[in-house]
Amino acid sequence: MSADKIQKTARIYALQNAVQFNGKASSKAVVGKVIAALQKDGFSPKEIIPIVNSVTAEINKISLDKQIRELEKLAPELLKKEKKERDFSLPALPGAEKGKVVTRFPPEPNGYLHIGHAKAVIVDYEYAKKYDGKFILRFDDTNPENAQLDFYDAQKEDLRWLGIEWDEEYRTSDNLEKHYKLAEQLIKQDNAYVCQCSPEDIKHGRYHGKECTCCGTGCGDNLTLWKQILNSSLDDAILRLRGDMTCDNTAMRDPTLFRIIDKPHPIHGDKYRVWPTYDFAGAVEDSLSGVTHPFRTKEYELRDECYFKLLDSLKLRKPHLMEFARLSIEGMPVSKRKIKPLIENGSVSGYDDIRLPTLRGLKKRGILPDAIKQFVLEQGISKVESSVTFGLVEAANRKIIDPNAKRYFFVRDPIKLIVENAPDMTKKINLHPGNKELGSRTIKTGKTFFIQESDIKELKVGDVFRLKDLYNIKITEKKKDILAEYDSDKLIPNSAKIQWTTDKHIKMNVLVPHPLFVKDKYNKDSLETVNGFAEEAVSNLKTGEIIQFERFGFVRIENVENKIIGFFTHK
Repeated sequence: MSADKIQKTARIYALQNAVQFNGKASSKAVVGKVIAALQKDGFSPKEIIPIVNSVTAEINKISLDKQIRELEKLAPELLKKEKKERDFSLPALPGAEKGKVVTRFPPEPNGYLHIGHAKAVIVDYEYAKKYDGKFILRFDDTNPENAQLDFYDAQKEDLRWLGIEWDEEYRTSDNLEKHYKLAEQLIKQDNAYVCQCSPEDIKHGRYHGKECTCCGTGCGDNLTLWKQILNSSLDDAILRLRGDMTCDNTAMRDPTLFRIIDKPHPIHGDKYRVWPTYDFAGAVEDSLSGVTHPFRTKEYELRDECYFKLLDSLKLRKPHLMEFARLSIEGMPVSKRKIKPLIENGSVSGYDDIRLPTLRGLKKRGILPDAIKQFVLEQGISKVESSVTFGLVEAANRKIIDPNAKRYFFVRDPIKLIVENAPDMTKKINLHPGNKELGSRTIKTGKTFFIQESDIKELKVGDVFRLKDLYNIKITEKKKDILAEYDSDKLIPNSAKIQWTTDKHIKMNVLVPHPLFVKDKYNKDSLETVNGFAEEAVSNLKTGEIIQFERFGFVRIENVENKIIGFFTHK
């Protein structure tokens, strides 16, 4: 009897722990609760631990849906107990006033946005909303070698999908004339000079902290040289800030402010050939556009000194510049340097490949914008560098889609099952165990079924199992096909429950993503194709629907010309 009491208590707490953590209970956590509950009855940990380990392993083999139903019967009060929600709201901004905060998101139109961009834009956007302020979308398109016309609209599409709206939109390249006047002001103040040294000599001088000969040129001559650069009569020259060539912060060793790029711009064509660097354009635009709290990733922290020296020199308003850690997800590179070669050599299908962290890839996979937002806010704006698992994104997404995702049967690696004396039935099965509003689907059954080969592998002739949501059958023969006979309708405790399809099914493939990089190397097994049969009702689903294939996972459906493809979202 003592063992029964331990087992019953262990089962309740194992179910509670499993339901709290998406179907997987922790033996260690359950042991602690059972010991605390049974201590007064004189049970020792030595008696409790092996039973808890066994019960927990058993609970982890059953589906989350069944765990919830069983806990509802055994201890509904534990199911209703809510975990205390953590506060993921953004911290207060320094010096912020209601209605006066202005933030901006400044993408370079040179590619599709990814989850790292999502972190930046969500933080910027949410802060503007928090303070009833203004949010600006600014395209930093001052490098015509990288900027491409298509990406202006593509990035806006990505942002709208993410739920981002902006109060003002403009391009940095439209303000080049203002930038030229400010550059002239720096030259006249002797805060900047034209340098005609070779890139190698400039690099050597910065490394050794030595000024070049150009540094001694006077204001008047520098102004003449600057005008020659603008009218194309002088090539191979740059404009540099007079910083400090002996400064420990190498970013202050006379950084480049303007350079010549002889390539047509996607908006302005050949109108301009002298373009500001990020150091110049970023600081100037933040100030002129009224941005109060610009955010950028921690990698630019050393350039803050240059940012403020420029604004001081130009006597422009200084925003409250802030940094946060760059987002890094294990196995999912956000760098175009890593992604572009994979697209060019065909290793991934494009920027919407479901293995990529691009917003288009995440959308195709079935990750919702609200899940990305929740994930970003959970990460916060810390400066501490860390690499997180994609499982955190999945967890946020699961909470959103689980209550409304319709359930269907999908059988991978199917084998035929013939139930000789099977009753012909028209079975009505709910589309969700807990959301009756989603309705049901009706399946007609005969004697032919298809089940997953791995489900039947350990069963032998004479064993009884249940066709899920249908009835029990007994195995009579195991050969190429499985032969069985109808047994009963009653529920048999602890019997196997196997999902199935009838001979009226659809063939479909589900593409399952795995980490694209393992130990910083491309993983050739990063995309798995699972072949199987889905129940016939799946053929009526529309592109974009996210469903759950029971005991398989959540899947986003694409239905193109009556061909169904599934993209595995997550468990």
